[in-house]
Amino acid sequence: MKAEYDFSEAKRGSVIPQTGKTRITIYIDDDVLETFRERSDSAGKGYQTLMNDALRQYLEKVKQPLDEETLRRVIQEELQELHTAK
Repeated sequence: MKAEYDFSEAKRGSVIPQTGKTRITIYIDDDVLETFRERSDSAGKGYQTLMNDALRQYLEKVKQPLDEETLRRVIQEELQELHTAK
């Protein structure tokens, strides 16, 4: 290991940029987030991937613009469906 490193041209941020994805900040109800996290453990996928999949399925099914109220309803429906399938 070197005694000293030159970081003068270093850049902050992720080392490998994600293509086709955008980092956002979103508020999700605690119970909804917790349920997706629990489901992710048993599904072997990350909770964000499960949320993305649920939204993608909905968009394919409905083919209409997605507003906040609809988003909340969709997530609740998906959670209900996952809960009853258990």
